[in-house]
Amino acid sequence: MSPRIALIGAGSAMFGLGAIGDVLKSKVLAGSTLVLNDINHDSLESVRKVAQNHIEKNNLPFTIEAYTSLDKTLKGADFVVISIEVGNRHELWEQDWKIPMQYGIKQVYGENGGPGGLFHALRIIPPILDICERIMQICPKALVFNLSNPMVRIMHAIHTRFPEMKVVGICHEVYSLLEHLPQVLNTPLDNLDIKAGGFNHFSVLVEAKYKDTGKDAYPDIREKAPAYFEKAPAVFGYIGERRLFQHILKKFDHLPITTDSHFGEYIPWAASAVDHRGIMEFYNSYKSDTTGNLAEAERRVAEGTPASEYWRVVPIIEGIVNNTGHFEMAVNIANDGFIESLPRNQMVEVPATIDKDGIHGYKFKSYPKAFAGLLRLQMPVNEMTTEAVLSKSKKAALQALLLDPVVDNVDKAEELLDTMLSLQHKWLDYLK
Repeated sequence: MSPRIALIGAGSAMFGLGAIGDVLKSKVLAGSTLVLNDINHDSLESVRKVAQNHIEKNNLPFTIEAYTSLDKTLKGADFVVISIEVGNRHELWEQDWKIPMQYGIKQVYGENGGPGGLFHALRIIPPILDICERIMQICPKALVFNLSNPMVRIMHAIHTRFPEMKVVGICHEVYSLLEHLPQVLNTPLDNLDIKAGGFNHFSVLVEAKYKDTGKDAYPDIREKAPAYFEKAPAVFGYIGERRLFQHILKKFDHLPITTDSHFGEYIPWAASAVDHRGIMEFYNSYKSDTTGNLAEAERRVAEGTPASEYWRVVPIIEGIVNNTGHFEMAVNIANDGFIESLPRNQMVEVPATIDKDGIHGYKFKSYPKAFAGLLRLQMPVNEMTTEAVLSKSKKAALQALLLDPVVDNVDKAEELLDTMLSLQHKWLDYLK
């Protein structure tokens, strides 16, 4: 099989160059056609030229096509990867984050959860649903990968609008555990059987075993992890962000899969517990990392995705093509009984196996009850965010705000919504 792989948003230097590089390194996918798409013609052409030059220079068995036309991009596609943003990513993100705080709402990051996550979702879900509609009309059998955030709200909207679509959300965040658990437990990574689950960016390690003995590793994690994470080394080059992390481990008895910035967006008391300085350092470093990538475009294509990002789309496609049956640590899919304490219409992040028939989620034998309670607080927010987009309803958007556990003032919530609708009217004027 020589599949056609469509990359939507490929003009982004951060996403496009690394994604192309990952595909071009794959021996399994030799002979494939990479179809690049972006609404920005100049950025798309820059990325196409870099990719084409790399193929010719190294005599690689791949074909590159590039279109600003979505319909041309999707024609005959076997796999579609969506990674888009709208507007100026960081300018809008900073509005999402900081303006709610001016209204007294104590959100700690503003990308995926809380009011910031709502405004982000309200901007990005409509264009993603437009893309999905064309997929269902042009290549309905394609497997669709979503890499855009806010993952949970986007995936919930896609699944609600197109329940028959084969779609999976992919995020590398869970792989940060691999940097630490071998050191915490003083054992090689390949001796650990670990499984995490929950919502994207709001997930905990549920099961941990030593492969050589079959012994439960969680007692050792609970004993050793607190001291280790008090002085843990940086992950992905960032420091700090472990205060809320420690509270969750101590009070809920389970290890978070990510740090304070992401995890804290969903918890009403997080502002009293997170490492605020660490979060700011993380954001500033991330913002710096995501700019200026075209200056080193050749290197990014040659190397593919940085190891710290663990971009898993290519291994999943390879697994389907080669019927590997291999294990993936995290996929975002509809909850088909994988976490029994959550409804089936929620989009959960769980482990999975991959074979020629697709992606098969892992069913947890038991799931921590207390943490499931925190997850359930997010369910009505997810549902009303989807309702606001699909019905184009300002009232539903306000209800999503008022259902959010981070929001504690009805009048300020309404004022905030009006302010954001005014500031971001280019993307939110569909809400009536």
